[in-house]
Amino acid sequence: MDDATFLDDVADALAGLPGVTAVALGGSRAQGTCRHDSDWDLAIYYRGDFDPEALRAIGWPGEVSALGGWGGGVFNGGAWLRIDGRPVDVHYRDLNVVEHELVEAQAGRFRIEPLLFHLAGIPSYLVVGELAIARVLRGELPRPDYPAALRRSAPPVWWGSAERVFEYARANHARHGRLAACAGLVTVAASQAAHAILAARGEWVTNEKTLLDGAGLAELDELVAVARPTPASLKHLVDDARTLARGALDAASA
Repeated sequence: MDDATFLDDVADALAGLPGVTAVALGGSRAQGTCRHDSDWDLAIYYRGDFDPEALRAIGWPGEVSALGGWGGGVFNGGAWLRIDGRPVDVHYRDLNVVEHELVEAQAGRFRIEPLLFHLAGIPSYLVVGELAIARVLRGELPRPDYPAALRRSAPPVWWGSAERVFEYARANHARHGRLAACAGLVTVAASQAAHAILAARGEWVTNEKTLLDGAGLAELDELVAVARPTPASLKHLVDDARTLARGALDAASA
């Protein structure tokens, strides 16, 4: 089955689930940056209740979570499936929640939630960013621009968190030569800084896979690679990573 027929069939099946009002393609396949082996990221938007058992009953092999099964919050669950030999992620999106976060983002308000596999956590406006980059396959969804209020409010919040993590890494791990802990915190802080940088540019973030590269912080790999478990080396790591991040943020804010 070719990709177009595959996507059309899957979209029809998802759109037919009770409560689903829209289906969208996201991720690299929506943005045209996919590889041949990239996942297919699909979101089902529902109003009111949605029963994951209806998705499970289609019979596609894989894992289907309960609502809230991926930690709750705005990223409230989904499924990892294999359909016609292709890896497919299906994300649950409550339209009431999405519309609320759209209003909040337009006012410059957001929160940061923990999510498995994400170093910095995710901003609640992630679900708004998904709308901005998605290719709507069934139904109708808004396509928001990046709010000016969010460009003003998000960078200082993210950078404030990054500053505190950088300082903690330097004061509590670098001076003891704890390489793993120090490098881990520096990477977290750099990821937080990357969110600040991209928010200052007005660019949506929907995952962390290319977050550092997109923010101009790819050099962090080299800084971490040469670090050694000595206080002097690790203090250099923290200071150099912070300088790199601060410079990129200043450039984005100019």
